[in-house]
Amino acid sequence: MARKIIVSNRLPVKVRRADGTMTFEPSEGGLATGLGSVYKEGENIWLGWPGLCVEESEEQQVITELQKERMQPVFLTESDIKEYYEGFSNETLWPTFHYFSQFAVYEQSYWEAYYRVNQKFCEQIVKFANPDDTIWIHDYQLLLLPSMVRESLPDSTIGFFQHIPFPSYEVFRMLPWRKQILQGLLGADLIGFHTYDDVRHFVSSVIHLVGLAASHGIIETGNRSVMVDAFPMGIDYDKYAQTANSEKVSGMVQEFQEALRHRKIILSIDRLDYSKGIPQRLRAFEMFLKQYPEFHEQVTLIMIVVPSRDQVEKYKELKIEVDELVGRINGLYRTLSWAPVQYYYHSFPFEELSAFYRMAHVALVTPMRDGMNLVCKEYIASRNDGTGVLILSEMAGAAKELSEAILINPNDVHQMVGALQQALIVPEENQRVAVASMQATVQKYNIHHWVNLFMDRLTYAKEKQNALKTTLLKGEVKKQLINNYQQAQQRLIFLDYDGTLMPFTRDPNKTQPDEELLHLLQTLAAEAANRVVIISGRDHKTLAKWLGHLPIDMIAEHGVWLRKHETEWRMIQNLDNSWKEDIRPIFEMYVSRTPGTLLEEKDFALVWHYRKVDPVLGETRAGELSSHLNYLIANRNLQVMEGDKIVEIKNIEVNKGIAASRWLHQYGSDFVLAIGDDRTDEDTFRVMPKDAYTIKVGNIRSIAKYHVQSPQHVRELLRQLVNGSAQ
Repeated sequence: MARKIIVSNRLPVKVRRADGTMTFEPSEGGLATGLGSVYKEGENIWLGWPGLCVEESEEQQVITELQKERMQPVFLTESDIKEYYEGFSNETLWPTFHYFSQFAVYEQSYWEAYYRVNQKFCEQIVKFANPDDTIWIHDYQLLLLPSMVRESLPDSTIGFFQHIPFPSYEVFRMLPWRKQILQGLLGADLIGFHTYDDVRHFVSSVIHLVGLAASHGIIETGNRSVMVDAFPMGIDYDKYAQTANSEKVSGMVQEFQEALRHRKIILSIDRLDYSKGIPQRLRAFEMFLKQYPEFHEQVTLIMIVVPSRDQVEKYKELKIEVDELVGRINGLYRTLSWAPVQYYYHSFPFEELSAFYRMAHVALVTPMRDGMNLVCKEYIASRNDGTGVLILSEMAGAAKELSEAILINPNDVHQMVGALQQALIVPEENQRVAVASMQATVQKYNIHHWVNLFMDRLTYAKEKQNALKTTLLKGEVKKQLINNYQQAQQRLIFLDYDGTLMPFTRDPNKTQPDEELLHLLQTLAAEAANRVVIISGRDHKTLAKWLGHLPIDMIAEHGVWLRKHETEWRMIQNLDNSWKEDIRPIFEMYVSRTPGTLLEEKDFALVWHYRKVDPVLGETRAGELSSHLNYLIANRNLQVMEGDKIVEIKNIEVNKGIAASRWLHQYGSDFVLAIGDDRTDEDTFRVMPKDAYTIKVGNIRSIAKYHVQSPQHVRELLRQLVNGSAQ
């Protein structure tokens, strides 16, 4: 039975040791809440570190206790935690992904530990997973894991979700291990982020650093299509709303309000981290008190900072800075009955947090950079009277959803001061309209919606892969092909040229056939039973120059020109190329705008090549050119095609499939083979008889039956056909 396996750095349980005994307590984290309904269904499990480094003698006890709760532990050593978690995850990845590259540590031993621990996780997954299980991996501590699992369980369905931002290419490229990280992630079938910006940054990095093509959120890896999409994470709305309405919380609210003398409350809740913008927030509040003295003794900032890594130097310095700022503000403005800042450096129980949310007139959520930030959603869900004002950093992922909040740039202190003043005077009626709209959003797009949406999309991604999935040509299938070839009396062999017989080069004019290829084609065509057809997008003069001396047939310009080796070139039909005069200036403009590109002119086609250009710029310009051309050719008998680093325009009446059909109808054969690498070759595959061998080069997404990995493998297959061996 297929199961779901949730994988994260930490299990949704806290394992503690006290007085020689271990205790197991559930965690209240958002991920634990959201996925609780998933991993407890059927035979599903959650796999991760239990949060405690245990002795080998204690491991069985931990395993036994956790298995009762559908969990499997990954045991880590003190060294693992120091180098993999505190080191690479939090001193290398965390600052880089949050745009604090100046804090990033590039330590080789940390990277080695990170790789080693990801491998440990992989070993545990392989131990418990079946090939048809769905594996959902979470967050930046496990970026290498998808590919590791893919290698061990190639047919598994693997999803990955990143809960922190993904930085722009310019920032990400600074990581020494950038390519390995991207390749690690590309083992997944679906990669999810909180926002479209993160998706865009990830895809840009893949295009630049790995050199893979991407279009409309699909990355072609060569043997799989990886889908990348945005899934904004929600909260358990009902839990927060119901807790805020409880009698216990109501009593706390009354008690807190009396202690604070019913002043207006500005609430700030964060973990201690430089990405949260806590000092900037305090400076803005200090400036607010200076500029608006009428709010003295009327407003209190409740600042809750949850301790985090405060033994690390950067965090220790941050803690000192926050302490000093709070001390300075209270020192300047405090009176006998009023402290401007109520500062708490500890966490609070859930009900007390709910009380703070309920009583706060304003929530101040201003991280410098954040993946989503659920505090703002928790605040909105807890506003049971429908009032409240949310001041939200536009750098938080939640800002994309909660547009009714007062959005600010956290680097603009003056804007934050203005937002505070505005928030404190917003009429109640306006508050209710904004809060009602945000509550509807948070309630609809809750944590359960997020889980279901991701899992549905993962299923869809896998189905799309399987629908176009070809079989790697090897083993018995390859032997059968060679055997059928040997027994056939008449054979028809269609071969594309660029990307199939010859690898691509940066200059398309420099892919002349080498001696090995010429000899191979000569030998193949010399067999009396064979009719070899080169079917290419190249112009017929170039094909004639390169291959015209061989006893082969040729189809040029995607089917415009045909030549059987015993005859001269002729056109498939009378075509008009007068349209080129109108279209050529458009291509020339794009060549002049984009250094490194070139225009290839064929008799009945124009081709814009951009293989030498920066990948992202090339794809952008290609999209612009295609749109421009499609607008111009409306009601004309022309079509625009995007191929491998090209944009081509040609007459619509011809394609490789139409041309290939002529050979199929004219020459009876009991063995048909067609090999190609491009989208245009799909037209060839489409017209082949059912018993034909159709092979796609370099990509398994195709209507072809089989695939091989490169032009070298194509040549190897042709040599084996000639030699009669599958070795």
